[in-house]
Amino acid sequence: MSGPSTHEDWSDAQEEIMQATYHALLDHGYAGLSISRIADELDKSKASIYYHYDSKDDLLLTFLRYAVDQFLSSIDTETGGDPYEDLEHVIEKVLPLRLDEDEDQIHSVVFGLRGQAVTDETFREQFTEIDDRLAETLRTVIQRGIDDGRFRDVDVDRVTEHVVATINGAMYGRVTTDRSATVPAVRVSLLSYLDAELRRE
Repeated sequence: MSGPSTHEDWSDAQEEIMQATYHALLDHGYAGLSISRIADELDKSKASIYYHYDSKDDLLLTFLRYAVDQFLSSIDTETGGDPYEDLEHVIEKVLPLRLDEDEDQIHSVVFGLRGQAVTDETFREQFTEIDDRLAETLRTVIQRGIDDGRFRDVDVDRVTEHVVATINGAMYGRVTTDRSATVPAVRVSLLSYLDAELRRE
């Protein structure tokens, strides 16, 4: 399928720094993250990181963009068939039933950073872009289903925004509570909602 806004080209140096940031976050969490610890993961000097990024926040904003770019790239390469199956696939990818320890740590870090968007306009812009890209992925699949005659002619934006808001709520609940039944229930509910909204009788 034609995906949302084009995926970025990451240089080898950027890839190395992003991977080092990922591992440093796993080891130390957001509170313990520092340029020094990322440099240690790279086995390079702090200056080599400051050459590319002005500050830790600047680096973290790039890491968010990188992580989402990689994630949405993986979704795009696995869709393009039946539009309803593609919607199921996207929901399964963004709301997996279980997270391993590393995935759980990264989800916690990302939602910790999302809290910064309340008062920091730069973080707000980044998370707006993240939600926009997920919305565009969903919107593209839904519109393709309508154009193919497989879906009813619905208000694509309304359905898309409902799904994005529900996904965000479930992800937030997962990282901030111990309510383990939330994600499975939301997945079933979302698929039921999409079936009722989109399927032709």
